[in-house]
Amino acid sequence: MAISGLVITFNEEKNIGACIDSLLRVCNEVVIVDSNSSDDTVAIAREKGAKVYLQDFLGDGPQRIHGLQFCSNDWILNLDADEILDEDSYEFMKSGDYHNDPYDAYLFRYYNYMGNKLINFSGWYPDYTCRFFNKKTAAPSTSIVHQRVKGGNMVRKNLHVHHYGWSSFYDIISKKNQYTDWQAQEMFEKGKRASWFDPLTHCFAAWFRCYFFKRGFLNGLDGCTFSLIQAFFSYMKYAKLRKLQKES
Repeated sequence: MAISGLVITFNEEKNIGACIDSLLRVCNEVVIVDSNSSDDTVAIAREKGAKVYLQDFLGDGPQRIHGLQFCSNDWILNLDADEILDEDSYEFMKSGDYHNDPYDAYLFRYYNYMGNKLINFSGWYPDYTCRFFNKKTAAPSTSIVHQRVKGGNMVRKNLHVHHYGWSSFYDIISKKNQYTDWQAQEMFEKGKRASWFDPLTHCFAAWFRCYFFKRGFLNGLDGCTFSLIQAFFSYMKYAKLRKLQKES
């Protein structure tokens, strides 16, 4: 049974070529839903043979859902533009074993990188995310940021995706700042409210979990740094929610 690759993009000219090459190793088509990029993302994608559709950004989940209508196959491999499959994932898909499994969605482990540095500590590994699912019974959620695929029978697999999401600390901070804006807005619109101490409690809980439970302390200064990053943006998410409450 054939697989459709699906990617949502915006100004990803540095990454999209490698992502499409990765998908084409196991997919018979690649669908790109682009949010009107101003760089060469669309040109590169078309040169690689991908089908490209333009759509103003609807949010992380809705944008992916929009792309499903253009996928001719039931099984969807939905990578981000800065992701490529590991060899163990290629072998799993080429084997076709998923046809005989009762599952409709597979969660892979993430290798997260800052530049070429692998961040496999402080809760950054294993970072499970669903990237492979059957669109008949599973689909991305409607969340605006960090959507999660919802399926009837999901399973975690010891398979991997390489995620080259950040080039520097500046890049991590910039992206997480944007994500917390979206998360706070989404929580507010869903009626969630924060007390004055929620930013503090969530901040401490995130730091404690990453530094101790996720063994960040075994990685010296790096373990402390990435634990603090998680803690700070957990704080900011609820601080921004609190600000939205006051403004309303």
